[in-house]
Amino acid sequence: MPKMKSISGAKKRFKFTGSGKIKRQKAFASHILTKKTPKRKRNLRQTTLVDKTDVNRVRIMLPNS
Repeated sequence: MPKMKSISGAKKRFKFTGSGKIKRQKAFASHILTKKTPKRKRNLRQTTLVDKTDVNRVRIMLPNS
């Protein structure tokens, strides 16, 4: 049986915490920033956890993590 391969895009986008939760960056922070308030841009810089409904999907993409 061939090796299980991780999806390269997922490797770049997700990190695991020490307790096994999955961290991700927030979306909508890359361009068209002039119309967004400073508070909103500041909050977009922070990482957040992947929603529990998507955790299994991400784990399938990263089988060796």
